[in-house]
Amino acid sequence: MGVMTEQGETIRTAILTVDDDPGVSRAVARDLRRRYGQRHRVVRAESGASALDALRQMKLRGDLVAVILADYRMPEMNGIEFLEQAMDIYPGARRVLLTAYADTGAAIDAINVVDLDHYLLKPWDPPEEKLYPVVDSLLDSWLSSDHRPVPETKVVGHRWSARSSEVREFLARNQVPYRWYSTDEPEGQRLLDAAEADGLSLPVVITPDGDPLIEPSDAELAARVGLATTPSQDFYDLIVIGGGPAGLGAAVYGASEGLRTVLLERTATGGQAGQSSRIENYLGFPDGVSGAQLTDRARRQATKFGAEVLTTRDVVGLDIKGSARGVRFADGTSINAHTIILATGVSYRQLDAPGLADLTGRGVYYGSALTEASACLGQDIFIVGGANSAGQAAIYLARHAKSVTILVRGSSLERSMSYYLIKQIADVPNISVRTCTEVIEASGDDHLESLTLRSTASGATETVEAQLLFLFIGAAPLTDWLDGVVVRDERGYVVAGPDLSVEGERPRGWELDRMPYHLESSVPGVFVAGDARSESAKRVASAVGEGALAVMLVHRYLEKT
Repeated sequence: MGVMTEQGETIRTAILTVDDDPGVSRAVARDLRRRYGQRHRVVRAESGASALDALRQMKLRGDLVAVILADYRMPEMNGIEFLEQAMDIYPGARRVLLTAYADTGAAIDAINVVDLDHYLLKPWDPPEEKLYPVVDSLLDSWLSSDHRPVPETKVVGHRWSARSSEVREFLARNQVPYRWYSTDEPEGQRLLDAAEADGLSLPVVITPDGDPLIEPSDAELAARVGLATTPSQDFYDLIVIGGGPAGLGAAVYGASEGLRTVLLERTATGGQAGQSSRIENYLGFPDGVSGAQLTDRARRQATKFGAEVLTTRDVVGLDIKGSARGVRFADGTSINAHTIILATGVSYRQLDAPGLADLTGRGVYYGSALTEASACLGQDIFIVGGANSAGQAAIYLARHAKSVTILVRGSSLERSMSYYLIKQIADVPNISVRTCTEVIEASGDDHLESLTLRSTASGATETVEAQLLFLFIGAAPLTDWLDGVVVRDERGYVVAGPDLSVEGERPRGWELDRMPYHLESSVPGVFVAGDARSESAKRVASAVGEGALAVMLVHRYLEKT
């Protein structure tokens, strides 16, 4: 017995069990095969690393994994750490932790960390009473969910093709499964031949239906790989612009409280936080959580409550239409709503130094490029920036890189980076920090090969070999399209609430007989949350909180209009 695909093929689903004790591992697998062996393939592993390898191989083959059982006490990688990585590979698989009575506290903690479905105390004898009912229930739950395999998207390109890098990043950040084929490899050439492409225009994206797309735009790509891009209505209660933590928080609370909610995102949900390899100071995740995991959970939560999440929607204008507020898109279309929450966040500032623009996407990346981590093996990596995002990227990349060098213009990291990250960086031997240093030039033929550095203290310069450069410098609000419509400060951030008034007076042009609400912009019914707000905290937790607070103020606004 198996699962039928849309093509009529039968796939036998897998149940994976991992335990470092060979005897326990064999016993679990034996009991599982006895009950489920006819309908499911039981896969056994004796370490977290080998289990992750097995999951990755099954993922590439298009296999389905229904249930994962992991022992808590395993050396090098405990069960919670393993399940946290396993859920990135198979987010829909049901997760069980095998634990001794003394470790039940850890199992309870795991409910939050890895969305644990169940924990089993060892021993589980007799399995008919303690093991099988649990697995039966989880299999029924998995079967009732959308467990069908997602047909694979193929991307054929060259590592040093900037657009190939952008497409891979777009798919990865939007949680779209794809497989990468280099034009240097035989299979990549075979796919190019099958697509009748000459390989000069890259990448070539082959959709799950088998249609080749040559250098597709983000909008074309989104529409062809199953991402929603078109609003289902012309009018909403709430439009949320921006899919970072503030926007996702607003979408979750807006939709869960009955507002017809649509979230508009230009590239991919998550914002800068979505690119973070590990967020360790977010409440409720003592072991940390990756930005991708947090984003995926929040997006699924928003859509569960009925919010529409649309990607590749570039908003270029805000219109006031009596009591309605409208947004215009770059393609000339528009939608309207009673209220709008601006959660557009910020973007990394471009570094103006010779060579950087030409090498962007070819060894030079702004932010933590998710798809480039595998390319760091044995490489000399440089990171520019002294904020938390730079520190998180350094720790993540140092696992595989030969060396990671953090370059900061200031004299130390203390002013811009959290203390816990500074301590972690100091404990990683292949990470070094160079203060009072800036990049003044990047060089290379078709990809980055070297950087010229200058000391801001002495003015001395030197050239160093570099294969990859990640830049996390400054932050510019994405609010130029609001010019002349809402009040912004001198740096472009949206001014809101009490900051709009002068000496307790209502803002100029404010026509209502009340003061603006706390997160309300100079346009009634238009609110701002997160990093785009003037004087915001620039932290994930505060952004999520502001998104929720903005929805509360939306309700207050709607009640009084």
